[in-house]
Amino acid sequence: MKQDTVSAAVPTIGLDLGDSVCTLCRADAKGHLSDAGTVPTRRAAMRAYFAKLPPSRVVLEASLQSNWIAGLLEELGHEVHVINPRQLKLIAQSMSKTDRNDARILARIGRADLGLLRPTYRHGRESLKARALLNARRNLVQVRTRLVNSVRSCAKVFGHALRSGAVENFETIAARGLPAELLAIVKPQMQCIASIAEQIDGYDKEIERLGEEAFPQTNLLRQIHGVGPQVSLAFVAAIEEPSRFKRSRDVGPYLGLTPRRDQSGEKDPVLPITKQGDGSLRSLLVTAATHILRKSAPDSDLKRHGQRVAKGRTSKDRGRARVAVARKLAVVMHRLLLTGEVYKPLHVSGDKAAT
Repeated sequence: MKQDTVSAAVPTIGLDLGDSVCTLCRADAKGHLSDAGTVPTRRAAMRAYFAKLPPSRVVLEASLQSNWIAGLLEELGHEVHVINPRQLKLIAQSMSKTDRNDARILARIGRADLGLLRPTYRHGRESLKARALLNARRNLVQVRTRLVNSVRSCAKVFGHALRSGAVENFETIAARGLPAELLAIVKPQMQCIASIAEQIDGYDKEIERLGEEAFPQTNLLRQIHGVGPQVSLAFVAAIEEPSRFKRSRDVGPYLGLTPRRDQSGEKDPVLPITKQGDGSLRSLLVTAATHILRKSAPDSDLKRHGQRVAKGRTSKDRGRARVAVARKLAVVMHRLLLTGEVYKPLHVSGDKAAT
């Protein structure tokens, strides 16, 4: 029932989502608006309300709750469009922003060309679970990092600079570098760090298992040096259906890895990347690109591409190279998912040694 323009016989509903209640506005076949009140943002209440309505086009903005609400409404026979909020400045920059006005704008927009608003892709339940698992692990890593930095700061205050080293060895580093009186102060934090490390290890095992059993296509991506269980699972869960991209190079813009454009006349400045889309996956791809660009990493087309971009050898050049490799890595990974072929590190360059 997906369409680009609404049928004259199908009413349109603008649905402004809230944590406790949703505000609705209804546009009839002639475009006349009428406020439809509110409905609690609860599964039972939403089902009861929308089950009574005739099949309608429902337009809502992407949010944390939009996925399950859209799925529920489609089960009830409605045509649902979840739109990209970045594309709807009528709401974001409105001088009179209320839930009622937002719902009215969504209802009006629903009768126009929805393609202009770039309706978002909705992931399946298994992909959402995988993404939740990865996000949970990332959150624990961030908490552990803050705790480690807190202990290091405490040591510096008293003139004890702890040596650098892998976070997995931090307990030993702190025990050797701090006097007993300071160890007593930071002991609760050290215990938290150790406990979090165990939880992260548990997540790592579950990510490995999930990749092997539920997402076996991750093995295609792990052929690439620098792409491990996290990167491969995050990519597969985010892309989900590789065929929804017309070209592999479209994945870069989807993940916010291409520069912004602000062209006007003869001016076309070089701008930073857009940073749209999945920020956690973008970060993982840049981390993988860092591994690919290391001197000890094996030769590959990806590595050579980064070396060409980083010709200046400045920190800015190296940062630009990491992003460029991350973008090309996303293209290669998408291609592997589409074709299922064996990865050839020097497919473009041939088997020549790096110069």
